[in-house]
Amino acid sequence: MIGTTDIPALSPEGLEQSSVLVGFAARQAAFAHAILDPHKPAPPGLVGPDGRQSEKRFAVYRNNVVVGLIETVKAAYPVVYRLVGEKFFTAMARFYVMAEPPISPIMLDYGASFPAFIGRFEPAAVLAYLSDAARLERAWVEAYHAAEASPLPPSALAHVSPRDVPALRLNLHPSVRIVRSAFPIVAIWQANIGGEDTGNLDLGEDGDDALVARPEADVEVRRLPTGAAAFMEALQAGLPIVGAVKEGLLVNPGFDLASTLRGMIEANVIVGYELQPARSVEAA
Repeated sequence: MIGTTDIPALSPEGLEQSSVLVGFAARQAAFAHAILDPHKPAPPGLVGPDGRQSEKRFAVYRNNVVVGLIETVKAAYPVVYRLVGEKFFTAMARFYVMAEPPISPIMLDYGASFPAFIGRFEPAAVLAYLSDAARLERAWVEAYHAAEASPLPPSALAHVSPRDVPALRLNLHPSVRIVRSAFPIVAIWQANIGGEDTGNLDLGEDGDDALVARPEADVEVRRLPTGAAAFMEALQAGLPIVGAVKEGLLVNPGFDLASTLRGMIEANVIVGYELQPARSVEAA
């Protein structure tokens, strides 16, 4: 047990250095709070090349930071941008930047919470599908930057005995993302991602369950049959096929395992399987 007598005393130089570090941290915190709040004054002690404090200089820097963050969000959500237009998107992204500034120096991560923010952003409530469209775009970004893995060849599962299939655990590609929506978000995404005319899209159509993955060079977005999303999510959670099928049947009593597996093989999203408890097979 460490008592007060065990704590080494700081020298005057150490106390001075510690005080400087605390003061620097306080100035950094004040700067960070002021940079995204236009109602806050420039932090004290912040001066320009002329040695004088300048609210105007700080305002210019503040605006550049905010604009840069807005552009980062815009680059990550081109479909949302096209759906709402430049004026609305810029205003919405500005509110987002103010409410949720970056917490990491890695800008790739910034904007991950934007879909949830859209769901809470009252002016966007008239576009009920917008948050889901943003979730699909975020899934695309995550899939694009996911780890590499080699898909199993179509013939790999043919070597599995039928009696072993129920206990089979399938390993999915690291890029696989599942997005479920009550709206036709795959059609919305397809109509907008290429900058083409959206046409007469019927938002009253059935919702989409989307598979987003990058099995090879490009990210692919596919519409899943009913029940397949629940099945694949169960596989991602580590359930064997028999357990995953139960999840698919809860969503769709007519869930077709054979056609779902064929679709997954065609999409190249199976990278390995395990026969419990004997052995594990991965793509070469």
